[in-house]
Amino acid sequence: MNKQEVALLSKEIEMLMNERARLLKVVGAAAVLVANTDAGNLPEAAMGAAEMLSETLNALPEETLRDALESVQAEAE
Repeated sequence: MNKQEVALLSKEIEMLMNERARLLKVVGAAAVLVANTDAGNLPEAAMGAAEMLSETLNALPEETLRDALESVQAEAE
């Protein structure tokens, strides 16, 4: 690999890590929202989306969910 390829690969990895950090914040915020939502108070039209969100969060690997919650810890408290 030449220097240009290494630099390009390094930049791509940095972009992916930044995107992962942003996605973890979204997932963490969604998990906090689900944890603090009373399903009984949701409008009927929102129930399907809430169930899908909850199922998707529950399907995440435990480590990923833990990372996501840690990424929003300050906002969640």
